[in-house]
Amino acid sequence: MAKMHAHRLLYEKTGRAIYISHLDTMAQFQRAFLRAGLEIWQTEGYNRHAYVSIALPLSLGFSSRCEILEFDLVSQIPLEDVPALLNRTLPEGLRVLSCYRAERPFKQIRTLDWAITLDYDNGIPEGVEEGFRAFLSPEHLIVRKPSKKSKKGYTELDLIPMVHRWLMEPVGERQMSLSCNLAAQEPSLNPQLLMETFAARYPHLAPDFARYRREEVFQENGEIFR
Repeated sequence: MAKMHAHRLLYEKTGRAIYISHLDTMAQFQRAFLRAGLEIWQTEGYNRHAYVSIALPLSLGFSSRCEILEFDLVSQIPLEDVPALLNRTLPEGLRVLSCYRAERPFKQIRTLDWAITLDYDNGIPEGVEEGFRAFLSPEHLIVRKPSKKSKKGYTELDLIPMVHRWLMEPVGERQMSLSCNLAAQEPSLNPQLLMETFAARYPHLAPDFARYRREEVFQENGEIFR
């Protein structure tokens, strides 16, 4: 069983930083701790390195207001001083919001709030919201998701029970805003898969471009996870 480390950061990933990969994001934080003069626990073994772990890997090109990174702070410094020290050394788009003691394991994360922006170059087609409602109306909606762990090369997901709530509304004449709460793990639903499935079934309502932003993380009882 994975160890739950003592300290966590809540941070944002926006702007140009959305194109920093998951592994490179962890490397950025490892370097940031070093540059800020903050000593954190290192892994054991031959190739020792500063330990950091991010709760749920964020897809490349997605932004987030609620990323959580776990580590063990060795330096004797008040936790409230950590964000300012790290923010001086982090690249543009990565910004630490708070540092605090971990109280519950990552496995208790259940859902994520997402904000999805749908862009329509030629204006919003008629019936987008009605089409999305019809899309999620069946009792089951089975899709195949690529999987390296499966002998078949894919796993099957039922999207319906993984979409807990949603709200769609226009923003001007060329943009729709979709807010939704989706399953986060065991199994997880990537909002891009949701929208790609919608576009495949309702091509006349498909956006020309979609942007994805994580808004909040929740545990099973509906409370915010930290």
